[in-house]
Amino acid sequence: MNPAFSVIVFTTLSGTGFGLWFWLALRIALGDNAQWFDGIGWALGLITGGVLVAAGVIASLWHLGKPMRVWRALSQWRSSWMSREGVFAIASMAVAAATVLVQSTVIDLPQEPLVMRLLCALLAPLSLAAIVSTAMIYGSLKTIPAWRHRLVVPAYLLFALLGGGLLFGPFAATTMDMPRLVGIGVLVGAVVLALVKWRYWRDLDRDALPLDRGDAVGLPGRDVSVFERPHTEANYLNREMGFVVARKHARKLRTIALLLFALVPALCAVPMLLLPHGGPGAFYWVAALSFQIGALVERWLFFAEAKHVVTLYY
Repeated sequence: MNPAFSVIVFTTLSGTGFGLWFWLALRIALGDNAQWFDGIGWALGLITGGVLVAAGVIASLWHLGKPMRVWRALSQWRSSWMSREGVFAIASMAVAAATVLVQSTVIDLPQEPLVMRLLCALLAPLSLAAIVSTAMIYGSLKTIPAWRHRLVVPAYLLFALLGGGLLFGPFAATTMDMPRLVGIGVLVGAVVLALVKWRYWRDLDRDALPLDRGDAVGLPGRDVSVFERPHTEANYLNREMGFVVARKHARKLRTIALLLFALVPALCAVPMLLLPHGGPGAFYWVAALSFQIGALVERWLFFAEAKHVVTLYY
């Protein structure tokens, strides 16, 4: 398919934002350190996550024909993963905003830490639900076999959790044990993500398109031959669904993506483990920047290498 830059930015930035929200919410919900509630690290983290999610959502509007009607999509949450994604995203934003208001001087509650933990216990699963909904928008499309792969949803989750985890590191520095734990998580997450993407790409190269021209015209199992071209000029389907990336270029881009989103964060995790209290903050930011660039390259390939069945008709 023709990669749309707006959708690439949306899925990358919003995924990282939701991943950051998940780790922050989980830390607050399960933590027992009062310093965490008194500091501003968690608030900056929640705001950073909100900026990333908002930037991703705004970018996604560029790909819509009529952005002013996007609100109508929310009404189809019973059957549409896109609608569910919007519902979970809005719910997550509302809960994240509520946590900031509760901790600020705007609202004075007698059981503030308890309320914070309850809100964050709600924010964590909502963030995961938003990530899964985004992945299922693509994973549920039968017309694009590459996106129906069993590893598409796990890969989306891993990208979001690793990207959010890299940003979570600096904000989690209020407790003495968190830098080492984050370093271990980054190292394990980078290795697992690299293996998942390698397996996905391997299956993508080995498995031929399990559909034919009969499926493209709505006659599955029938031998359909071409009598005449469907039309003489390019149309929307040609622009959006038809795209070819050379195999040699795809392999180079895969290598670049792996180096950026997996190898560099894994190498940066080493000083996080060896120097847990020696100021490893710079390594978090280097790893986070490298990861985001690598994720953008991977997401471009995710769209560019996907073949829509309608291309068999044209």
